[in-house]
Amino acid sequence: MGIGELLSDSFGYANEGLIGKWVRWIILIISSIIFPLIMGYSLRVMKGTTPAPEPGDYLGMFIDGIKMIIIEIVYMIIPIIIGAVIFFMSGGFGILTMMLMDVGNWLAYAGMLIATLGVSLFVLLIISFIFSLFGIIGMVRFARTGSMGEAFAFSEITNTIGKFGWVQYIIALIVLNIVLAVIYGIISLIPVIGFLLLLIIAPYFTMIISRYYSLIYDAVPISHPR
Repeated sequence: MGIGELLSDSFGYANEGLIGKWVRWIILIISSIIFPLIMGYSLRVMKGTTPAPEPGDYLGMFIDGIKMIIIEIVYMIIPIIIGAVIFFMSGGFGILTMMLMDVGNWLAYAGMLIATLGVSLFVLLIISFIFSLFGIIGMVRFARTGSMGEAFAFSEITNTIGKFGWVQYIIALIVLNIVLAVIYGIISLIPVIGFLLLLIIAPYFTMIISRYYSLIYDAVPISHPR
C-alpha cells in the first residue's frame, strides 16, 4: 500500500466515521478534553475496526488511555535522559549555575546557555523521533493484543517495520505530519474561532492518525520481480 493510498483510506475512514454522525463527533470532542478517553478511543481504531467504532464503555476507554500514556512515557524516558546528559556534559548546568550566582552578568552567559540548550534539544528531537518509530508500532501491537508488554517487543516491532520498509515507513510518517501540520496551521490562522475549530476537529485528526498507523501495521509489502 502506497503513501497516497494510506492517506486516502485514512481520510475516507474519518469522513465516514464522523461526517453526518454528529452525536459521535460531539462525544469524541468531549473525550478530547478528557485526554485519556480519546487515547482509549484511538486504541479501538488501531485494533483495525471497520467502520469506525462507536465510543462506549467509557471506563474501559479511560483505563486503556492511561495505559497508552504510560507506554508513551516509557518510550520518552531514554530520550529525555540522553538529552539531559548531553546538556550536562556540554556545560549547560554549569552555565545555568553561573547565571544564577552572577545575576549582574547573566547576559554574558545567555548566549552560551541558548547554544547548549539548542544542541541538547536537537539531539533530544532526533532520538525521540527514532524511539517514536518503535513506539507507534508498539501501540498498535498493544491495541491488537491487549498486552502492554507487546508494546515493547522490540524484535517483533523491528520485524514489522522491516517488512513495511524502513525508508517508506519514515517517509510515510513525515508525509502524514506535514499534511496534518498544514491543515492545523491553516485552521489556527483563522481569527477568533481558530482555537475552537481545532478542538472540534481534534477527533477527526485522532481518527486519521490511528487509522494510518493501523494500516501501516497491516500493510503487506509489494513483491517486485527480480
